[in-house]
Amino acid sequence: MVYQDDDVIVIHNRLQWVPVMLLVIPKKHMSQEEMWQSPIIVRLAEMAVQVGREHCPGGFRLLSNFGHQAMQSQPHGHIHVLGGTQMGRYV
Repeated sequence: MVYQDDDVIVIHNRLQWVPVMLLVIPKKHMSQEEMWQSPIIVRLAEMAVQVGREHCPGGFRLLSNFGHQAMQSQPHGHIHVLGGTQMGRYV
């Protein structure tokens, strides 16, 4: 657990494609589309930037997958914070 409040939780991703992989997740269940269309997205974005700066001072990438072809594996909305290495153009 990296962060938690009444609305948001930030955890380490179990996947380890890059040194830092965090998930910023709304506590209320919602799909990826619902999350991005809800006012909660402002709070999630603030937390993603905050933990990105803290855990990846050299830079970080925010990522959100929509649907199976985009590699979305969880039905619960979330934002990935990726960093800790030079990632190049694509991860």
